[in-house]
Amino acid sequence: GRMWAYTVGFTVLPHVGGFLGWFLNRREIPAWYEKLKKPSWCPSRRVFPVAWTVLYTGMGYASYLVWNDLGGCSSKAIVPLGLYGAQLALNWAWPPLFFGARNLNMALIDILCLDGLAVGTLCSWYRINRAAALLLLPYLGWLAMATCLTIRVWKDNPEQKPGKSD
Repeated sequence: GRMWAYTVGFTVLPHVGGFLGWFLNRREIPAWYEKLKKPSWCPSRRVFPVAWTVLYTGMGYASYLVWNDLGGCSSKAIVPLGLYGAQLALNWAWPPLFFGARNLNMALIDILCLDGLAVGTLCSWYRINRAAALLLLPYLGWLAMATCLTIRVWKDNPEQKPGKSD
């Protein structure tokens, strides 16, 4: 019975920060984000919550698989779960930086570091549990799009960058 609790806990964990990020920044989306210049390929606002629900569920369950295969919080788990925790922290930091602080520079730095940590997480997990690594592939695909979108918004909205004056 205890394994179900771990499975659910690991699977739900990524949603906590995702929900908090949305909840704290939900007013900034119509007030500010809608007015930014965005590329034609930018997904509809309605796609984001659905995509993140699927992605957070997959990555959370994958983290459980890795944790379980490594026998819990063992010394072998420090690097693979440390990479996961670090990328998750940067994932959670992006909405407050982008929407809350409206700091496109920091949001861009955050997502570029997040990309590196997410790839590192996938590589470290591949040796432990291939299914867990494969569960991260949709997340990496979405991150690639989100990174390109962040770069375009950063580039196309220079007036939104702190310290820039006309």
